[in-house]
Amino acid sequence: MDLVVSPALTIPAAELTWRFSRSSGPGGQHVNTSDSRVELLWNVAGSAVLTEEQRGMLLGRLQNRLVAGVLTVTASEQRSQLRNRETALARLAALVADGLAPAPPKRRRTKPTRGSNYRRLDAKKQRSATKQQRRRPPRD
Repeated sequence: MDLVVSPALTIPAAELTWRFSRSSGPGGQHVNTSDSRVELLWNVAGSAVLTEEQRGMLLGRLQNRLVAGVLTVTASEQRSQLRNRETALARLAALVADGLAPAPPKRRRTKPTRGSNYRRLDAKKQRSATKQQRRRPPRD
């Protein structure tokens, strides 16, 4: 089943690799006998559906999650393998969509308002006065 990330991008099922193992999550004794933990792997560096611009963007933004150009998503929260597969697909789609989203506009630096500056300094004066009142009086 192909993974639709956006109307412009669909990852074919042939590029997705599944691995299954025993989960440590909920399920009681059932956990010990079934491979409900899911690992979904997608080779970003070797994908045929990405343009060079998209590939560069994903490799740059997801570099902490990539191992040799392969993006791995795991899911083991659900008791059934099918639901974990659905969860992993949704996570991968969200990761790729976030990685391809346009960068937010840069923050413009602004000056603090006169009122906020006054309130900050006034709070500092009050704190200083409180601490001075706690001091031991000087000996004469």
